[in-house]
Amino acid sequence: MIQKTMFNSSKRAVLSTAVIFFSGIYLTQAQETKPVKDTTSDKQIEEVVLVGSRSGGRSKADSPVPVDVFNLKDIQQSLPQTNINQILNTIAPSFTSTIQTNADGSDHSDPAQLRGLGPDQTLVLVNGKRRHNSALVNVNGAPGRGTVGTDLNAIPAFALSRIEVLRDGASAQYGSDAIAGVMNLQLKRDTGRLTGQLNYGGYLTNAAKDHTGNYDGQQFQLDLNYGNKIGKRGGFYNLTWSSQFRDPTRRAGTESAPIYNAYNAIEKRAAENGVNLSSYFSNINNLKGSAGEQDFVNLIHQYAQGISYFNSVSPTLQSDIQSANSITALQNVLKTSAFTTDQLNYLTDQELAYRGQTRNDFNQQVGQSKLNNHQLFANVEVPLNDDWKVYTFGGYSIRDGASGGFYRRPNQARTFTGLYIDGYLPEIHTKIQDVSLSAGIKGKWDGWNVDFSNTFGQNSFDYTIENTGNTSLRFNSPNSFKAGGLQFLQNTINLDFSKSFNWLEGVNVAFGAEQRHENFKENPGEEASYTAYDVNGNPQTPTSVNPTDFFGAALAGSSQVFAGFRPENKTNKNRNAYAAYADVEFNFTNWWLVDAAIRYEDYSDFGSTFNYKLASRIKLSNDLNFRFAGSTGFRAPSIHQIYYNTTSTLFTTLPGASGPSLVEVGTFSNDSQLAQAFGIPKLKQETSKSVSTGFTYKIPAINLNITADAYFIRIDDRIVLTDQFSRPTNPTTEAQIALANEFVKANVNAAQFFSNAIDTETKGLDVVISHTLTKESFKFTNDFAINFNRTIKVGDIHASDLLKNAGLENTYFGEKSRIYLEDSVPKVKASLSNNFKWNDFNFYLRNTYYGKVYGADSVDLNGDGVALLNEHQLISDKIITDLSIGYDINKNFNLTIGTNNLFDIYPTKNVTASTNNDQFIYSRSTSQFGQNGRYVFSKLTVSF
Repeated sequence: MIQKTMFNSSKRAVLSTAVIFFSGIYLTQAQETKPVKDTTSDKQIEEVVLVGSRSGGRSKADSPVPVDVFNLKDIQQSLPQTNINQILNTIAPSFTSTIQTNADGSDHSDPAQLRGLGPDQTLVLVNGKRRHNSALVNVNGAPGRGTVGTDLNAIPAFALSRIEVLRDGASAQYGSDAIAGVMNLQLKRDTGRLTGQLNYGGYLTNAAKDHTGNYDGQQFQLDLNYGNKIGKRGGFYNLTWSSQFRDPTRRAGTESAPIYNAYNAIEKRAAENGVNLSSYFSNINNLKGSAGEQDFVNLIHQYAQGISYFNSVSPTLQSDIQSANSITALQNVLKTSAFTTDQLNYLTDQELAYRGQTRNDFNQQVGQSKLNNHQLFANVEVPLNDDWKVYTFGGYSIRDGASGGFYRRPNQARTFTGLYIDGYLPEIHTKIQDVSLSAGIKGKWDGWNVDFSNTFGQNSFDYTIENTGNTSLRFNSPNSFKAGGLQFLQNTINLDFSKSFNWLEGVNVAFGAEQRHENFKENPGEEASYTAYDVNGNPQTPTSVNPTDFFGAALAGSSQVFAGFRPENKTNKNRNAYAAYADVEFNFTNWWLVDAAIRYEDYSDFGSTFNYKLASRIKLSNDLNFRFAGSTGFRAPSIHQIYYNTTSTLFTTLPGASGPSLVEVGTFSNDSQLAQAFGIPKLKQETSKSVSTGFTYKIPAINLNITADAYFIRIDDRIVLTDQFSRPTNPTTEAQIALANEFVKANVNAAQFFSNAIDTETKGLDVVISHTLTKESFKFTNDFAINFNRTIKVGDIHASDLLKNAGLENTYFGEKSRIYLEDSVPKVKASLSNNFKWNDFNFYLRNTYYGKVYGADSVDLNGDGVALLNEHQLISDKIITDLSIGYDINKNFNLTIGTNNLFDIYPTKNVTASTNNDQFIYSRSTSQFGQNGRYVFSKLTVSF
């Protein structure tokens, strides 16, 4: 069993900050005898939040539901993180997001989760308006597999004044996706000021020493923000520009598998003499028995003699080669199975030395991807008169990413050595474009607050595969392919009314309507990116003669590492949703608040849903509040999940297979014939029931604020992406024959689907403690937050009788899917932040605790050579320490230097069986905080 490890340095760090935190409280108690009034800390305790209430906002402490407020303008200067996902991952314990690696498009768009639920179960608002989702469907092996989230990193963090996180189900108030909660991003409204940040940093870590001299992953970012007034009625505009340039990190180990075989060595000697052996045959079987066979055999004999180390591999290898007088005989002598692993590795080491290479030259690019990101955002408001104003906000971002796939080694059939004699590392390049624009008018009409708006958003995800090839095209293959892409469009029209009445201690009534239009597109790539060709360069048919390598293995079609979307995958689907809601807040007395909300939504593609919410806050004293909430919720299946379909050539191990092979794997929509043959129904909405209860307590005399909230969330008919179902072999029953025929029609070996497969329950507890000590010469703030969270599958899997009778329930919802659901996100996460402002200096210290998680792969933990289905890599708990020091050079300039992960902590290393020949030293399927190590940075902030 893998032992849990903790670093003493990190323990000391968190203990020291705990002492500082509680010492600060004691110091305040000892010195302050009267309540503090009009202090910054009081303002923080009474901070007004907008999300979760339609009454115009209320203080955090008086809210009937838990809301976190993160003032980015106050803390951004001290943070090493620069994008929204990574900022929230470190400062919000209930939020999880990590940079993915070797996960195709997910390398460039980090999935994010709130309270351990899926990325698509948190609703994102910008200035209170619904934000559109990403076009990307997370179909690879990573937390959030099968979901469609919101691309938070398409919004520059420098454009935000603060982020409000409502940690409670809110579908009855805001609609679909709000099962876990709501995030509201508030854009800056600053005027009369130009601010900017110049940020430079990189990873200073021993893990990079074998590749880049202890320093890699450099990041350079420039942020500018300018605002000014419009007119004399309070109008304004605020503009933000952000540019980021990020280099990749390399965290792969040294490739330990055999790289070259004996034929590769002979091929190299021939190439050095101007002979390309691959040009001698289009299909090796066609060459056998022909006049050219003996010429080819003679060439093998000739160039094998120049390899001096062959007899050191095997004493008879040279003589066996010279004695082999046919291609079949040569294949038997040179094939991989004719050698032991030690012999193959010796041969590889000798060949590497001959070619002037090392094993590191064949490493994968494991770590963060390369990224260039440019963003422009605007927030504008113009009063028309004393009662009415028009507003608009939105922006444009373009993000170019590049990540590596699995190295195509020269000894593999998926490498055409006629072009790539040393193999190659294919690259996935993405272009992510995001545009959003919201415009509206709001004001007062006969005592009612009225807000009418239209919000448009579009996200596109286009793929270009470079440094690659379509192996079946051999010499005619290009090395770059346009592989197509995805596009999602959303347009939302809102009309909202609210009014406060002087009944009882105050009643606020709100109601409104919403219409939402969505469009999802799949655009096919160029033909060569998805097609397998025969020896004549025509698309393969069941009767065509197809190209092979020297050993007779088929040369795969499509662009290697990522096959393009095909014409039959082309999709252009629309749907419309209509909603109406009502929300009433009753202040029965000055100590009792009740909030009730109902919402009805109807979708054009699956039906309607009705939801409600009831929340209450009881003020037991001026400083102690008790609160509770109960609600039903829903998440409509995303239009992507309903219509997404693709077919890819994957190097994967199918259920029942002895090892990986090249297979055609299709992701099919639920209205397809194949889905119906499996008995998989069309998608419907996820439904939820949630309850939460907690309290808020503040002690003004010592500027201390405490909140604690427990919650329970039950989700029925949760949508998952199934594992891969294999084509039936030797079908006998009528149902099996019909199913096999559908596989043949679809021309795939395996299939996977989106399905309402399971029910889940989530239980958790959030505790937040904030404290501020303010004196004339300094300000000391301390924040502690911890989240306990557990999600489990409950009840039976919702599989059809056909799947149950065939024993395929574990494919419908497999063990990997269970790990992604239950064990890939820490069940305990905590942070302790201390900020000390003294004259012109600012000291910031944060320790974040990440609880243990498990990797999704089944591994051999006891070393008996058998990987049991329910045995998984334990990734132990860790503490990450951030430290920064800032100095105000003058009123216009501030310089901050610091580090994230001060003690260079890494996740638990994989067991050998999970490393893919020492390439994945750390798990690529599950990660608490990433695998890049210590990050050091400097930041210059200017303000005029």
